[in-house]
Amino acid sequence: MIMAPIVPSPLAPAWLAVPDDPNALGAALWPDTARRDADGEISLGGVPVSTLAERFGTPLYVVDAATVRTQAHALHSAFADAFAPLGQEPTLYYAGKAFLCAQMVRWVRELGLSLDVASGGELALALAAGMPAGQIGLHGNNKSEQELTLALEAGVGTVIVDSDDEIRMLAELARAHGVRQRVRLRVTTGVHASTHDYLATATEDQKFGIALADAPATVARIRAQSSLEFVGMHSHIGSQIFAQEGFAEAIRRLMGVQAVLLQDGPAPELDLGGGFGISYTTADRPRPLAEIAQGIVRALRESADEHGIPVPKVSFEPGRQIIGRAGTTLYRTGVIKDVTVHGEGGQPSGVRRYVAVDGGMSDNPRPELYGADYHAVLASRASGAAPGLVRVVGKHCESGDIVVDADYLPEDVRRDDLLLVAATGAYCHTLSSNYNLLPRRAVVAVEDGRAWTI
Repeated sequence: MIMAPIVPSPLAPAWLAVPDDPNALGAALWPDTARRDADGEISLGGVPVSTLAERFGTPLYVVDAATVRTQAHALHSAFADAFAPLGQEPTLYYAGKAFLCAQMVRWVRELGLSLDVASGGELALALAAGMPAGQIGLHGNNKSEQELTLALEAGVGTVIVDSDDEIRMLAELARAHGVRQRVRLRVTTGVHASTHDYLATATEDQKFGIALADAPATVARIRAQSSLEFVGMHSHIGSQIFAQEGFAEAIRRLMGVQAVLLQDGPAPELDLGGGFGISYTTADRPRPLAEIAQGIVRALRESADEHGIPVPKVSFEPGRQIIGRAGTTLYRTGVIKDVTVHGEGGQPSGVRRYVAVDGGMSDNPRPELYGADYHAVLASRASGAAPGLVRVVGKHCESGDIVVDADYLPEDVRRDDLLLVAATGAYCHTLSSNYNLLPRRAVVAVEDGRAWTI
């Protein structure tokens, strides 16, 4: 729609390109069913955004059921194909911390996935929504006696133990309940994924797991407990990972320890966690899942051959890969103002347009927590106006209340327009709050022209 090239704003980050058409919906960012109609309005799952706003209000989280399914199937196919030459099909646990509700649990069951939970609350929800306990893995660095008791009484398939203290407590509780509980040991490999420091979870200096060098002695203490069954190690190197090199290095280190563990007993399983990245902006280029899966299999096979041991049964815990792109957030615009930004010497260096919306950091704190970038489009109409640099901000009493730090929207964006922010399915609703006493927002699912609250 925009014919002449537009000069980038001097305030735009280097990675942000001026779009040829600010109305475009790139397939890598948006749900499978996102469409613009003849008037330029976006629909999701066959439901126009104006209908969603009228029925449910804004801000509004919208989950496209079709995309949840296609992402889960794509994951399954990529890993099943990659692991077929090894004669195994890895187990996929959906990471409930990304987004969880009863409907999501039902989708997980329908899709044949297992479920990873990280608290007693998530476990209780999963059980209440009908998830078979044997297909649940329970995480957490500080599980309470109450949480472990709930897991034991429900028959949770695997508890991922995180410390000697937890091992002792779980062993005593399992003995008292007359059960032998399967456990994995979470280890830190020292591999730092290329991500934000707070998202990297395999460095030694952090709260999760035990150092890889301490694993043999810790496993010996697990095996000494008749009420516990050690089934393997668990490793998670971080989140929003775009390449397989970090996984390959972690596997190399893990398999060296695996060879040691096998000298004293079985260690049939290995969980490699999740963290597979998705596109949040038009500049993001995550590696295709099939490539990552093949790289992981190659590393497993090479390491197993080097140590003369079999490849263990592998599992993964994807979350955002399944729900991230399926979710969007719908906002209504309010105040719009231009701010002249001055550079060195007090000279104007550019004008930044602030577009305020009716939500903000209470419905997505990730920009404040991690410096996360997002992408927004004008959703209630298309526009022939040139793209202009904007910063989409919330209505909270915080200067850091930023929804989209930098993006290009049509220059005629105005009050009461609807904006749609891409890829908000993961870690937005689950991290949301009532800051400034704004209510937590509804989540609706859309499919085949229907919309319902989940």
